Amino acid sequence: MRPLLIVFVALSLFLVVPQAARAQTGASLSGMVTNQTGTALSDVAVTIKNLGTSETRTIRTDGVGHYQAAGLPAGNFVMRAVKKGFGDETRGGISLAADQGATIDIVMQTKTPDACASGLEFATTDCTLTWHGVTLYGAYDVGIGWVSHGLPVNGNNYEGEALVNRNGSSSRFLIAPNNLQQTGLGVRGKEEFAPGWYVVFNGSTGINPQSGLLADAPKTNTVNNGLPRGSYSEAIDGARAGQPFNDEYYGGVSSDRFGTLTFGRQRSLGTDAMLQYDPAGGSYGFSYIGYNGTLSGGGDTDDSRWDDAIKYRLTYRQFHFGAMYKFANGSGGCYSPLPGWTAADCTPERAHNNAYGFDIGGEHGHFSMDIVGQHYNQAISVVNPLLGPQSPTQPYQSTTNSINQNQIDGGINVVNLVDPNNTLYGIVTDNDAIMGAAKYAWNPFKFFVGYEFIWLNNPHQPLGVGASDQGEYILSGVEDNNLDSERKLQIWWTGVKYTYRTKTDVTLSFYQQRQNDFRVPSTCGGSAGFRSSCAGTLNELSLYADHHFTKRFDGYVGVAYSAVTGGLAIAIPHSPGVPFLHPTNVAPTIGVRFAF
Repeated sequence: MRPLLIVFVALSLFLVVPQAARAQTGASLSGMVTNQTGTALSDVAVTIKNLGTSETRTIRTDGVGHYQAAGLPAGNFVMRAVKKGFGDETRGGISLAADQGATIDIVMQTKTPDACASGLEFATTDCTLTWHGVTLYGAYDVGIGWVSHGLPVNGNNYEGEALVNRNGSSSRFLIAPNNLQQTGLGVRGKEEFAPGWYVVFNGSTGINPQSGLLADAPKTNTVNNGLPRGSYSEAIDGARAGQPFNDEYYGGVSSDRFGTLTFGRQRSLGTDAMLQYDPAGGSYGFSYIGYNGTLSGGGDTDDSRWDDAIKYRLTYRQFHFGAMYKFANGSGGCYSPLPGWTAADCTPERAHNNAYGFDIGGEHGHFSMDIVGQHYNQAISVVNPLLGPQSPTQPYQSTTNSINQNQIDGGINVVNLVDPNNTLYGIVTDNDAIMGAAKYAWNPFKFFVGYEFIWLNNPHQPLGVGASDQGEYILSGVEDNNLDSERKLQIWWTGVKYTYRTKTDVTLSFYQQRQNDFRVPSTCGGSAGFRSSCAGTLNELSLYADHHFTKRFDGYVGVAYSAVTGGLAIAIPHSPGVPFLHPTNVAPTIGVRFAF
């Protein structure tokens, strides 16, 4: 009877239990979760996502670090393990067939504590404000200074007055912005999208710390348009021209093996090298090559940053390579070689302001060096505010376009082709430059040296009145034939930085710029006097100390002395023999900086 009973019960179960319940329970995933030392981790949230249906299932590891998920359909899956105090771990490429079981063990890495968890840690460490690969950074740098010969500042100016100023009239105390570093904000990111490959981007801008206005070099000229020389505030030239991102704004891809390729508004290769090899680190308050972008721009400070540029960087062992190309952009204006022409008989021009450059360098122990070459077509140098209705007879301002001799005096005598209000006057050249720089660290000293040779020629393609400059400012006056012959500039510098007890840096720097006599005929000196086309020199010597109270907060004090001679001591290139009001300047400065 017992065998018959067993057969009866088995037959009944077969008929009653559904067929699906008698089948296999489906595919499964299981495994162990441990830390890097092999210790099992309990209560880890393991999420399994079906890539075909987007359905997810979350389970937790038990007391011995084991997890198991059964009854999974066939398909492709991705797993993610999450636990507080550890970095998230993801496993992809999991493919399961029907009723297949797979074992996947996961090792989780201890997460580095966030050094910026409190305000005190943020202020005293050099941690970054990074969230999901995106970093916020910036600086606030401001001081007070005195200049032996200077001008009032305006809200658009982002530099102090360390250098001798062509229109500097008297001594004065002033607020000195951005002495060691440009005040501003930036955001950069680097996010891995495939093993060893990253999306990168950067956007940063400079600000005048006492006015809150965006750094805008052309604006410092246009606010002086129409004023007599004695009423000027400080005017400069530069690539920061009021753009929302007046430093850099670019995006691209980066590879651990193949380098980085980016496109957008970017610092020139010369600017990159200057920041690395200048003993003062590109300081506006204590560095000629930081304050004046002639070196980094390869001939003109306007070109220290290139719009519509593609840049490639590659590092291989101790060597590195860089290449950069700028596409032509903007308006070429309207041009005619004939005097007295009007808008009816000038020829519209296309901008030919493309540029290219390279950088080759390397490091060996404590020694590093770079060689940088750059070429820029239709480079623009903004030289002086324009004449206007308030000063129709002022002889020291730019009054005519040397190509067509049409006056640009604000409409006093003639109708201008371009309204000079809020416009600029520029000299146009084609520039070539080659730079070599090196530094050597011998603790606690760092030694720096560098040299650049620059050739400037009248442009092969003329730029017309109404052409656009940095920040989409318009040129109402253009000189395409400013040079009688090739102008040659030589810039060299040297310096030493001494670090005292890790917190105080003392930096001594010397800079010199020389230009040749490119005037034809060469009538310079003696009774003939000097013009801006005569040979001349600019010298600057600076000394400053920078003490780091914390990783982010430092204070500095220093002095810069500058002097000009010969052709470089001529104030306005368009009016013969008008000298600087004073050829020397002494500028002591004290200030503080907070960087993050």
